[in-house]
Amino acid sequence: MTRPFAKLRRFGLLLVMAAGAAAIGYYAGQRPRHDAARTLPSAHAEGGLDRLDGGAPAKKLWVCPMHSHILQDHAGSCPVCGMDLVESGGTQAHDSEGVHVDTASLQRMGVRLASVERQNLGRELQTYGNVAIDEASIRNVSPKVEGWIRKLHVDAVGQPVRAGQVLYEIYSPELVQRQREYIELLQRRDQLLQRMTELSGQNAQVAASLARERIRSRERFSHADVGQDILDKIEKTHRTVDVVAVRAPASGFVTQIGAREGSYVGPATNLLSLADTATVWIDIVLYPDQLAWVGEGDEATVKLPHSDEPLLKGRLKFASPTLDNASRTVRARLVAANARQRLRPGSFVDVVVAARPRQALALPRSAVMRTGRGNMVMLARGNGHFLPFPVETGIESGDLIEITEGLQEGAQVAVNGQFLLDAAASLNDAAQRMQGDR
Repeated sequence: MTRPFAKLRRFGLLLVMAAGAAAIGYYAGQRPRHDAARTLPSAHAEGGLDRLDGGAPAKKLWVCPMHSHILQDHAGSCPVCGMDLVESGGTQAHDSEGVHVDTASLQRMGVRLASVERQNLGRELQTYGNVAIDEASIRNVSPKVEGWIRKLHVDAVGQPVRAGQVLYEIYSPELVQRQREYIELLQRRDQLLQRMTELSGQNAQVAASLARERIRSRERFSHADVGQDILDKIEKTHRTVDVVAVRAPASGFVTQIGAREGSYVGPATNLLSLADTATVWIDIVLYPDQLAWVGEGDEATVKLPHSDEPLLKGRLKFASPTLDNASRTVRARLVAANARQRLRPGSFVDVVVAARPRQALALPRSAVMRTGRGNMVMLARGNGHFLPFPVETGIESGDLIEITEGLQEGAQVAVNGQFLLDAAASLNDAAQRMQGDR
């Protein structure tokens, strides 16, 4: 393509963009004007370094050493990085960036400015939770000796169990042999006591040794889940108890059964599993947009579905550090007392998490333009000058949005009409590039 045709094509593109900017101004409720959006030339009376009309000199400019597009007609600090502005020593090519709008046009457009300020951002998060068993309360019941299950008093998962209730009866040859040895110990003790006329000297030492052996034997029986009533019966009758009844160590309900009547079991057999529901876990579901708000220790209120009455309150504890690939959620945990048994494992509850307020740099959400190039704001540089500037945003709270990168505290941006300003700035930038190609 020859150079004359290339210039003609660029001129046509400029006309199309100008018509688009005029249409934006028309639909915004204003009549497009030639002076409503104009650039800041190097010879502008408010900030240029050349002479405006060949007579009076223009004012000086101050520029940021790190961000050369930040220009002001007075000394100060950069709204982006906070560095002190330095006096410019010559005509700046960057003055043509952005857009300048006169005061009358700003009033017609209704452009308002807002400063970046530190705000207390906080909110309440609505989510749901799943009631689960407190895994710390789960007890596995295993036989301490090898033998056969003669009778199982628990036959179904979910069956409630009271502390001290008989769980199963076991026949163990090993346990019967221990009882015989214990009975022989008792008989030796009784014979010694009958022969002794006085408890002194060597007789006292032998009696003390038998007493210590009796205590150790009773402890071994206790570790083998032989109850106090069975030991008392053995000492009273001097006869073995072939089938021993084993009682529940705590209250709860059955969650698993690992053997049935007639099964041969041993210490490695998980015969039963019991869980207590006096305390339950509530696994709370958190979505990605809520993770930035929630922290460990936040207060959570639990409600039953279709009920506005708070059931209980607690502090949040995180259970899973990873994101679930299927649901794209994170599970947090709440430990709750369930003495009245109103929370059943497996049921769902509504949860309201009160995220603790935190201070952050924030702007009104309307000031942020979400574009394909990222989040942008129209930075006000004073005297009607505006510059499209990229920012990084964080959490949102009501009408406020956190600014994590790009602006310093005190910087001013447009909170409405910024799309018209951005369109004018884009048109000016295209015109400057086309003029540079001539």
